[in-house]
Amino acid sequence: MSDDAKITVTEDGPYKVEGRVPLGEQSIAVNERGESIEWQPTGDFEQRKTYFLCRCGMSGNKPFCDNSHAEGFDGTEVADRAPYAEQAKRLEGPRFTLLDQEDLCALARFCDTHQTVWDEVEKTGDPEVAAIFLDQVSNCVSGRLVAIDNVTGEPVHPQRDPRISTTQDPAEECSGPLYVEGGVRMVSAHGENYERRNRMALCRCGQSGNKPFCDGTHVKIGWSDKD
Repeated sequence: MSDDAKITVTEDGPYKVEGRVPLGEQSIAVNERGESIEWQPTGDFEQRKTYFLCRCGMSGNKPFCDNSHAEGFDGTEVADRAPYAEQAKRLEGPRFTLLDQEDLCALARFCDTHQTVWDEVEKTGDPEVAAIFLDQVSNCVSGRLVAIDNVTGEPVHPQRDPRISTTQDPAEECSGPLYVEGGVRMVSAHGENYERRNRMALCRCGQSGNKPFCDGTHVKIGWSDKD
């Protein structure tokens, strides 16, 4: 993918998105038990070459910035920029290995549907369990969870086109992070490149303790982009 498509975290300000990265909305769909089962596209925004997405959570024009951050938003980036593979814990199963970097959790709860992925990884010798396991891991919005194929040693990633989505969590009656897919390049406010990832969840409620990444605070405080 071209480096023209990128997200820049501005200092105490919005995310600057360049390169005509498509922007849409996705919502967590649940089953009859209220468990997260899939991401459901629920809309698209007009495509723009460059746009600024609210990071403080206070804009009156969400998801776009309206300069509300100027009222006193502290957007200091505190996330550890060591490579994911160095930070993640490894849980080895017979067919797949699960990598887990817990501080990236965005509380989307796909990992808890059926059995938990931490239980399932030990049973991935069963093709049916393995298929469920891979589906749950692939729906992890933040990339906290990654499945490794024990045969090839490579991550199991569905092909994703570059895009950004605002997210909604109807079961928790709140709005969620920015869901970034497809390896879009991201640069810090000080010009440093973040590791390129298949998927990331970026904070947009302004309250994460792991900025610029989401840490699930939006669920705890019931934040909504409709307010």
